[in-house]
Amino acid sequence: TTLISIGYIYLNEGNANKAFNYFEQSLSIKKKIGDKVGIAKSLNTIGDFHLNQGAYKKAITACQESLKLSTEINSLPSQQATYSCLYQAYKALEKNKEALKYIELMYRAEDSLQRSEAGQKLKQMEFDKEVLADSIATAEKAHLLEIKTSKTRNILLGSALILLLLAIGLFSRWRYTRKAKNIIEAEKDKSENLLLNILPADIAKELKETGKAEARDFENVSIIFTDFKHFTQTSEKLSAKELVAEINTCFEAFDSICKNYEVEKIKTIGDAYMAASGLPVHTKDATKNAIFAALEMQAFITNRKQEKDAQGEPAFEMRVGIHTGHVVAGIVGKSKFQYDIWGDTVNTAARTESCGEVGKVNVSQATFELIKLDAIFTFEHRGKIAAKGKGDLDMYFVNLA
Repeated sequence: TTLISIGYIYLNEGNANKAFNYFEQSLSIKKKIGDKVGIAKSLNTIGDFHLNQGAYKKAITACQESLKLSTEINSLPSQQATYSCLYQAYKALEKNKEALKYIELMYRAEDSLQRSEAGQKLKQMEFDKEVLADSIATAEKAHLLEIKTSKTRNILLGSALILLLLAIGLFSRWRYTRKAKNIIEAEKDKSENLLLNILPADIAKELKETGKAEARDFENVSIIFTDFKHFTQTSEKLSAKELVAEINTCFEAFDSICKNYEVEKIKTIGDAYMAASGLPVHTKDATKNAIFAALEMQAFITNRKQEKDAQGEPAFEMRVGIHTGHVVAGIVGKSKFQYDIWGDTVNTAARTESCGEVGKVNVSQATFELIKLDAIFTFEHRGKIAAKGKGDLDMYFVNLA
């Protein structure tokens, strides 16, 4: 956001090249952090830039990309902005058919926004328009009457004054409404981003549209469990602030890894981290992605311990376990609600983690069967391992070939 502001400063100073460079930097960062709303806005900013520079085809390319993403995330304000950009670009290229298409879409989007939270304020503006129209009609009648009585000049001056005052009032109302719409849009974007941080995108969409999200059954979901070994002993060597900071560093890294492999973070329980691959939308690579994510998490903890050991500071060691099977997923709670999963698969995944070893990724027989033919992995059969409450289970250490 700051980079875009700097770009506008350079643009106002007439330095278009530097301005565009900052716009592109902003877009790159938003893509890196996965901010889809921000990406759409940056693309539209770049489209407007090309539009103002007379590069209409480039403006169309950027704004079409913004429109595609805005439609995907159902952001009506962003769609409206891209429609405006495309309308102006096609109009400048004298492609009237396309220009007409996008100005109609722009008005439709604007109408939809007007029916939202700013509706009452826009109704007031419509009322002011009617007052203005009535005043104009009254002025016209008075004007005709004064023509008959040779007092045209005084009525014209009076009508002009009335129109001026009403126009000033209407303009003030329009500015106020526009400001209110911008504030509403910003707050709506904040709410949507917050909801997406808590829930999977599909579940968040269902919750917004219907006010609830039904629990669902999922097959072949790969559950990842991690847990720090000797957590209590290691934490005793750290202050409370240092302990929270260290856990946060590790879990932030896990969050990024899960996002890279389309793995859904479920929750943290103390020093344990739980995630699932294959829901709410199942993919053929769900189990493979779970393995990749677990190996990368384990590599992060191993590297961090080496760095901490070199500095003479305490560090965590970690076990990771994965099991695949059927789960039930849904939202629990009314306040501070949480997307969670249940089933024997979850319990077995926890046992697979507790039966693992530091620095290793331990997988169950069910997970092994799904990826055993994939040449990218190697496996070490550990035989049957006694798992609390589950009896003896076949387990495997997995690694990259």
